[in-house]
Amino acid sequence: MWVNSLRKILYPLSLIYGLITSIRNRAFDLGILNSRSFDIPVIAVGNLNVGGTGKSPMIEYLIRLFQKSFKIAVLSRGYGRKSKGFVLAGKGSSSLDLGDEPFQFYRKFEEIGVAVDEKRVHGIEQLKRLKPELELVLLDDAFQHRHVKAGFYILLTAFDRMYTDDLLLPAGNLREGKRGASRADVIVVTKCPTEMTEDDRLKMIKKINPAANQKVFFSRISYGSMVIGRKNEIPVKDLINWKLLVVTGIADSMPLEEFLTGQDVKFEKLKFGDHQFIGNREIDKINNAFKVLKAEKKMILTTEKDYVRSFIGTELPVYYLPIETEIVEDGEIFNELIQNYVRQN
Repeated sequence: MWVNSLRKILYPLSLIYGLITSIRNRAFDLGILNSRSFDIPVIAVGNLNVGGTGKSPMIEYLIRLFQKSFKIAVLSRGYGRKSKGFVLAGKGSSSLDLGDEPFQFYRKFEEIGVAVDEKRVHGIEQLKRLKPELELVLLDDAFQHRHVKAGFYILLTAFDRMYTDDLLLPAGNLREGKRGASRADVIVVTKCPTEMTEDDRLKMIKKINPAANQKVFFSRISYGSMVIGRKNEIPVKDLINWKLLVVTGIADSMPLEEFLTGQDVKFEKLKFGDHQFIGNREIDKINNAFKVLKAEKKMILTTEKDYVRSFIGTELPVYYLPIETEIVEDGEIFNELIQNYVRQN
C-alpha cells in the first residue's frame, strides 16, 4: 500500500522527467542535437527500465555469434570504474579501470577489443584509430545514448518487469517514455520461465504491440553445468550435498535463487547493492556469515559478474555459476536477422 502511495506522490515529478526526456529525444529526431553514424556496423543493446534485464549475457551472446567471422569490439560506459575517459582493456586491466561487466568480457574474450568511454562517439573513434581492422562494434547499455546513431538496436525487457507495465522515474523505473521502444529493431523479452507457452508469448507480443518493422523474441537464462572456483570446478548436480552462502551485488538475484531452489540446493543469502564495491568491511561480513554456516561441505557462491569485480585472488572458497542467454524457439531467425544487418553494412 505504501508503495502505491509513494508512487502517487512522485508521479508529478515523473511527468516533468518525461517532458524533459521527450524534448531531448525530439531534438535528436529533428537533428537539433547531433547523432553520429559510422561507416562500420554498430549494434546497440539496452533497455528502457533501470535495473537488470540481461544486457551482459546478450552482449556475450553477440560476441559468440560474431567473433569467428568478424573483427569486433565491445564499447561500454564502464559503470562503477575508478578511471575516466577512454580505456582499452589490456594486460594488467582490472574491474577498477574497466568496470565489472567490461572486465568480465575481457577475461572471457581476450581476442576481441574491449573498451570503456563515457562518450561513446569518442570511444568508437578511438577504437577505429587503434584497431583499423575493426568490422563491428557492440555498444553495451546504449539505448539512451543517442549521440551515436547505431545501425541496429536491441531492446531488452525482463519477463517479470515489462516496460509496458512501468512508470517513468522517479515513480517507476523507466529511463524514458514507452514510445522510446519505437527505435528498436528487435525487442527481446528476457528471463522467461522455462514453462512459458505459445499462448503466453502471443499475449506478451500483444502487450508490446510492436511496429510492423519490429520483431519480438523471447530469451531465458541458461546456467552452466559446473560452478567454477579459483582452483577447481564442481558439478551443479553435486551441490545438493553442500550448504551455500549466496553472495550477490546485482540488480536482480532472484533467477539465481530460483534456479538453486529448483535444484534442491540449500543456501543462505547475503545481498549487496548493485555494482557495490566489496571492500574489507564487506569481506569481513561475508566471512563471518560463512563461518556460522553449519555444514560439513560449504562454499560461497556468487555470480560471474560479482566474482570478477570482487573475489579474484581471494582466499575465501568462492565459486561462480556461469550463465548464457538462450533465445527461445526462434534463435536461428534472431541470428539471421542480426547477421544480415552486419553483412549488408
